[in-house]
Amino acid sequence: MSENIEKLKQENAEERPADLFRAFSENYRWENVPFLPYKEEGTAPFKAISRQVLFQNPELRCELRYFEVAPGGYSTLERHQHTHGVMILRGAADVLLGNQVRPVKTHDLVNIPPMTWHQFRTKGNEPMGFLCMVNVDRDRPQLPTEEDLLLLRSSDHAVAAFLSVY
Repeated sequence: MSENIEKLKQENAEERPADLFRAFSENYRWENVPFLPYKEEGTAPFKAISRQVLFQNPELRCELRYFEVAPGGYSTLERHQHTHGVMILRGAADVLLGNQVRPVKTHDLVNIPPMTWHQFRTKGNEPMGFLCMVNVDRDRPQLPTEEDLLLLRSSDHAVAAFLSVY
């Protein structure tokens, strides 16, 4: 029996070497990790953002993704039932989180609770890149209605200024 287990372990290791180790490349890319669009065009408002799924394994029960937002870019203003754990790897941005706007920079951590409106917008002339960890099983994002935007704008002057593009 232990022979069979060892044989299976060896076969699995041989079949998926790219899954076991992915070297960091230049420009915040990783070997054997596809460079993907953030979302499908036309599904939600966003600008100049890409994603890479670094770990996607059902056994982990989560995904670790890297997003990069070009200067002047932003993620979608959205909320959902699942939480996010975010670590800024490079650059700087303003983040709307609920009824607050906060600046974030390299190595800052952002916890996004369920059903909390959130959006990242770059600051400066450098890209802003961040790691994002989420559950593998998650719901689809909800976009704000006009009523949601009105409530958000009335919550705080900084939020209203942040949302002035809507």
